[in-house]
Amino acid sequence: MEGKKKVKFTKMHGAGNDYVYINAMEIVPDNLPSLSRQISDRHFGVGSDGLVAIMPSSKADFRMRMFNADGSEAEMCGNASRCIGKYVFEKGLTDKTEVTLETLAGIKILKLEVRNGEVSSVTVDMGEPELRPEAIPVRSESMVSKISERELINGREYVITAVSMGNPHAVIFTDSITDKLVLEEGSCLETADIFPNKSNIEFARIIDRNHVEMRVWERGSGETFACGTGACATVVAAVLNGLTEQRVVVKLLGGELEIYWDDRSNHVFLKGGAEFIADGVFYLPTTYEL
Repeated sequence: MEGKKKVKFTKMHGAGNDYVYINAMEIVPDNLPSLSRQISDRHFGVGSDGLVAIMPSSKADFRMRMFNADGSEAEMCGNASRCIGKYVFEKGLTDKTEVTLETLAGIKILKLEVRNGEVSSVTVDMGEPELRPEAIPVRSESMVSKISERELINGREYVITAVSMGNPHAVIFTDSITDKLVLEEGSCLETADIFPNKSNIEFARIIDRNHVEMRVWERGSGETFACGTGACATVVAAVLNGLTEQRVVVKLLGGELEIYWDDRSNHVFLKGGAEFIADGVFYLPTTYEL
């Protein structure tokens, strides 16, 4: 392997939503979109839902840049944010238990719960949900919000509630969540004309007033085991439609996340764990695009 370019990495997951993390505090690797495509490949790379670079910030303790498996850059990821909280504390980059993180969706506050020197859970202040169609963005008949609006897409009618948690989400409530719904219809909905910047698509089933089951088709990555911003958007949509209380456990393929939409601040809080999977070195293929 002498002479080959290489990148040190850490692989982590939050509720099964797995990303490869790069410590870019001193040196940022070339062409992060290309690196994300290469390293995320589950046959020829490390395998992940995408790549996250942890960088210095002039506005916060750290800065996050994250890329989906297809190389597209995303504004925000709740699961990745929690993993960053665990990473920077346990890797010795900070001794703070309240960490500020700069993202393309603004500065997020991470509160770390530490037990015996290890981060057992992280609560992320995800900020206020955005409901204005032009800011999500989504095409809507209403200029105020898109809550339970009917849309005819590819010959099928869907009832959609659109929410942004720093990135666009379309939540669809259903009595049954099937593979066909997520894998086939989710894929088509991601790129529907009503979403100018594409969208994450959540399919949700109400269990009771405090529990929701959800599967997600993530923009740029396909189905993932969890989506933190998607779980937040789903709870916001459920509350807006009168289906749940404001404190909800969201059950995902990879585990559970606790979501709370606070009345007083209008902020949404996301709580869950984060886990290390592996540390390693990725050898860049000869086809790597600089």
